[in-house]
Amino acid sequence: MGTTITSDLIQYETDNGIAVLTLNDPPANTYTHEMMLALDSAILRARMDEGVQVIVITGNGEKFFCAGANINMLQSVTPTFKYYFCLHANETLSRFEQTPKLVIAAINGHCVGGGLEVAMAADVRVARRGAGKLGLPEVSLGVLPGTGGTQRLLRIVGKSKAIELMATAELFPFERGLELGLVNQIFDAETGREFMRQVQEYAAQFTTPNKAAGAVGRIKRSVQTGAEIPFEAGLALERELQQQLFQSEDAKEGLDAYVNKRKPEFKGK
Repeated sequence: MGTTITSDLIQYETDNGIAVLTLNDPPANTYTHEMMLALDSAILRARMDEGVQVIVITGNGEKFFCAGANINMLQSVTPTFKYYFCLHANETLSRFEQTPKLVIAAINGHCVGGGLEVAMAADVRVARRGAGKLGLPEVSLGVLPGTGGTQRLLRIVGKSKAIELMATAELFPFERGLELGLVNQIFDAETGREFMRQVQEYAAQFTTPNKAAGAVGRIKRSVQTGAEIPFEAGLALERELQQQLFQSEDAKEGLDAYVNKRKPEFKGK
């Protein structure tokens, strides 16, 4: 059975091993400290829920995934509050990367500024064709992308291209994001509802019985952590995660299915 938990700012739904977290402040789904607190809680809920194997984050409506931090909020608070707001937002987005479950950003509309920073914290990004643009235009406000944007963008597209995209404040279509490696796939969908159906189908391939979800999660953790540590340490991490998987029922099932030339039926154990 699926579960739906709706707060004012984050909607949390689960069904068939997939948790969908929806940024819920239309039309632009801009985030405040209160939304980040709710998102933080939702990520932890999905992490601790043993029935959740894949996490999807998206935005409410069909115009925006997220337009970033709420500018009216930033105008009304002190510089000290802004600092701690950014610190907590960074910690919240890092939870996505540190959770050993695949995280998919379903980009249903414009994904700019802090919205793109949220999406870049996901492991995979899929978008609805023609639904909006991507970009980090914070320089136009006299600031920089301060929720991991400078660091994650350079790791995805490289230093020179990252600097150019941020310094020019360029907004670009999803197809350009695909070329840059910012977007993994673009789906053709006439409506947001159809797009989310396609996202659910895409996410389902990473859940049991189709995939050993534990192996998917540990591939994710090996890459996310391994990218930030020396190569030899990364190999050691890979070996330790592999040893965990060797002890799983799913590894035994996968090996047995291969030997006996049948399709494996993974259970997530």
